Amino acid sequence: MEKEFSKDSANHLLHHWIEHNESHSASFRDRAAQVAKVSEKAARDIEQAAVLMDQCTEMLKKAMKDL
Repeated sequence: MEKEFSKDSANHLLHHWIEHNESHSASFRDRAAQVAKVSEKAARDIEQAAVLMDQCTEMLKKAMKDL
């Protein structure tokens, strides 16, 4: 039988996603600097992906507050 999904479970999941996103965002920024040596345009795209990831993270933080 599946365990009931609780507020605590949702909070744990959101916390995990936030940490995961923050890690990816930092990685995108680090790698964009490396990619810039090959393609400035691609590096800008990766930087934009980091910005969008940060926006997703902010929505997840909002969801945590809304629980």
